[in-house]
Amino acid sequence: MANWFTGMNVREKRTFWACFSGWALDAMDVQMYAVVMPTLIAVWGMSQAEAGTLGTAALLFSSLGGWLAGILADRFGRVAVLRLTIVWFAFFTFLSGFTQSFEQLLFTRSMQGLGFGGEWAAGAVLMSEVIDKRIRGRAVGSVQSGWSVGYGMAVLLFTVVFSIAPPEMAWRYLFFLGLLPAFLALWIRRYVEEPEVFTESRAVTAGKGRLQFLEIFGPGLRRRTILASMLAAGGLGGNYVTLTWLATYLRTVHGLSVLGTGGYLGFNIFGSFLGYVISAHLSDWLGRRKTFVIMAIAAGVTVTAYTLLPLGPMAVLLLGFPIGFFQSGIIAGMGATFAELFPTHVRATGQGFSYNTGRAVGSFVPALVGVLAANLGLGTAMGLCAASAYVFVLIASALLPETRGRELESASGVQAALGRDLAGIHHELQHGGAARAARPLEG
Repeated sequence: MANWFTGMNVREKRTFWACFSGWALDAMDVQMYAVVMPTLIAVWGMSQAEAGTLGTAALLFSSLGGWLAGILADRFGRVAVLRLTIVWFAFFTFLSGFTQSFEQLLFTRSMQGLGFGGEWAAGAVLMSEVIDKRIRGRAVGSVQSGWSVGYGMAVLLFTVVFSIAPPEMAWRYLFFLGLLPAFLALWIRRYVEEPEVFTESRAVTAGKGRLQFLEIFGPGLRRRTILASMLAAGGLGGNYVTLTWLATYLRTVHGLSVLGTGGYLGFNIFGSFLGYVISAHLSDWLGRRKTFVIMAIAAGVTVTAYTLLPLGPMAVLLLGFPIGFFQSGIIAGMGATFAELFPTHVRATGQGFSYNTGRAVGSFVPALVGVLAANLGLGTAMGLCAASAYVFVLIASALLPETRGRELESASGVQAALGRDLAGIHHELQHGGAARAARPLEG
């Protein structure tokens, strides 16, 4: 990892750390809910279905946030939208600490979702456009490992805060700490610049394409948009099962304490971090499609074994590592792959729509787990739903084109292609017309 990272220039490194930090703090705020969910169930008397609804609502609104952020990023800039989304999700995480009822928390979680969904859309395309194509998969995938770091931060803060404050107040203090990511936006505003490929493209397409959102459903891009959305739905749906329910599963099914849950989650999160980084490298070495297939099959097998087999404490601890590794390994390749599927002027729109449509569909999976758990048990519901989701990853991977090493379209490339087309038309009008005039009339 060090060789490709040290070879990046100052601009690339600043963008890398801005997006990595954004992902980490995004995950920290999002996963605060997952770790306090058992407490809220106990304190507020919520049902598992209501708890699942809170998780699903945030994910659904994050899909809307991703769609909007993608469109805005193509119109106003990747960096500008990235800053806005970070401040947005941090503010509503902070407000969640003041809520007094399920309905109030449902509102603040939904509004938070708008921000964290948009942060991925802006950050992923920003990274993909700044980084050299030879290391794009490694760089974008490694940035996404920031999610595991942020999840770990949430678990660490959860462990510390719940150890020094009663549960009835500790969950509020945890949400108050969610305001911290807003300060990252100040650093991004000063040190991170818009990608050259975007500024060039915007100069060429200025004043055009008011309905460019519809282009991702045109004949040339429709198939890619649908398949990319299916890939995201499968990968994220399976991922959300664990992210939403694992802490509750460990505490309610296996009877772990707060400290015990933190330790088991830490092992899972470490596996998730390595899954992002190693899968990111594999996507550059083996190709995007092969990496998706390997990770999806392995994730389906491990999550099924983890939740459906009668495992002892040590097996539950050890299997948490590969579950985190493989589920995150699927997500790691999406940022670079989606960027390579769409042209520059609609890249953020296409990437944001595909990923967040997948997020919207996948967000129903945790709620489905909560509903099925009433009859099947939490472990069985988690295993069946997650494994089923990964089937969609296999289908989409088989039908998508391989994009490893693909050059991202630049504005100069658009102009050159347009110039060639116009020259060809001019040549045909001149020489084709002359040739037809020289031929005798028929009939």
